[in-house]
Amino acid sequence: MQIVINTRGSYLRKEHNCFLIKNEDRTFEVSAEKVDSILITTSATISTDAIEFAVANNIDIVFLNKYGNPYGRIWHPKLGSTTLIRRRQLEMGALPEGFVLARGWVARKLRNQIEYLKDLRKNHPAQHEILEGHIAALEDLYSGLLALSGTVAMHRDRVMGIEGMASAHYFAALSAVLSEEWKFAGRSRDPARDAFNCLLNYGYGVLYSHVEKGCIIAGLDPYVGLLHTDSYNKKSFVFDLIEVFRISMDRTVMSLFAKRQVKESLFDPVPGGLYLNQEGKAVLIAAVNEMFDREVPYHGRNVKVRNVIPMECHRIANELIRQEVRE
Repeated sequence: MQIVINTRGSYLRKEHNCFLIKNEDRTFEVSAEKVDSILITTSATISTDAIEFAVANNIDIVFLNKYGNPYGRIWHPKLGSTTLIRRRQLEMGALPEGFVLARGWVARKLRNQIEYLKDLRKNHPAQHEILEGHIAALEDLYSGLLALSGTVAMHRDRVMGIEGMASAHYFAALSAVLSEEWKFAGRSRDPARDAFNCLLNYGYGVLYSHVEKGCIIAGLDPYVGLLHTDSYNKKSFVFDLIEVFRISMDRTVMSLFAKRQVKESLFDPVPGGLYLNQEGKAVLIAAVNEMFDREVPYHGRNVKVRNVIPMECHRIANELIRQEVRE
């Protein structure tokens, strides 16, 4: 499970073999054996013994800003695996095999989007024609993506362009099925201009922290990207890999609207947009945790969504090593 601290003034410390969380409303304990990670999303106090306890139990502590973006993490200083994996990451950036890997992640993202819009088409007959047009456009972009071959350097701009056009169609389709009150005009970030983007941005921030953790555990370098270029302190590989998993968060946020759980009281205004307040974070995090605990098919067996991410990271790391052996 994930401990989420989103009440201002909360206190976290170690108590025997448990984490003790105290806020103005209640005090409770959680066994370390049940905890995968700790998210701190507001002003809170954490003791050094709780930090040491978390590190000793391989539990990462992630700090999110008010928009849901991770700005810091406490994690043990050991490498997740052999440095050979990191060396292979660097080498793959210039090889055709690296492009196949990066193209595959974007292709999976587009395929996920297409399948989700097809699901929505079944349940929203009034928007059938609109959704059909966006699905057809995504199918064309998907085919164009798969037709590319070579290296990342040869096609980076083209792939990013395809991804951008696909996102425009995809989010226009999602907006089309929302009620008039919640429709939105494209993606917006920090701050979001509307409720949908506000929820999605925060959800993506939580997802981002899970993908980064998966990379670290598997021995992958979060900073050595293939499709996303290197820049100062940019975790490019996390941005590459998160594309595969975004669909789970998209479905979660859309489900909140479908269940009429979204209301204006979940958001507070800021200059230029909105941010998710304490009530809003509680609603979203509850839905996100439920999503992470849901089982999905993964390579022939059912696996919880929260476990798919580290398993996929390990699969990629193992493939990098196998290629080194073959060569």
